[in-house]
Amino acid sequence: MLRGRNRGNLSMRLNCFVACLALCVDTAAFAQPAAPVRDGSHDFDFSRGSWTTEITIIRDPFNKPGDEIHMRGTKVARPIWNGKGWIEEIEADGPNGHWQAANVFLYDPAAGQWSENYVDSSDGKMDSPNVGGYRDGKLEFYSMQVVGGRSALVRGTWTISSPDLHSYEVARSIDGGRTWRTSFIARVSRAR
Repeated sequence: MLRGRNRGNLSMRLNCFVACLALCVDTAAFAQPAAPVRDGSHDFDFSRGSWTTEITIIRDPFNKPGDEIHMRGTKVARPIWNGKGWIEEIEADGPNGHWQAANVFLYDPAAGQWSENYVDSSDGKMDSPNVGGYRDGKLEFYSMQVVGGRSALVRGTWTISSPDLHSYEVARSIDGGRTWRTSFIARVSRAR
């Protein structure tokens, strides 16, 4: 009887070994070829030039969504590296004084994605980059940030209405993207 059990255990072990071996076989032969990466290296071409901007900032979109600050200013965007990078400089004035900021956008051709690297002149430190690209007719970028001591998912969206008009909106979510609260809106029109 002991021999029968050993034979059964051996058979079970052999079956397990064969199953594990099958899982370990290189699956490259079964893999579908990857879809080609979309060339998004010119996604920011729309932003070239000088613009005027109307900015709305909602400092605490979760607790005080009606508490808004309004500013007016300018934005100048120019390409670097033949459009695979962009520098955007923003200046605006509002009730709290003068504000200056910059964005450096960098394109990763292997991933087909952009990174947005924001810096505010008040502290001279770049935030963690937002990453994204073109989706459903808009440019969308995402990152994680700490907002009011809580982790928040952050989404930046560019909507291009015409060659002379676009908007940029930042929304934050503290529930993993189920709900979003707008914290920044810029309506941007080409300077004449």
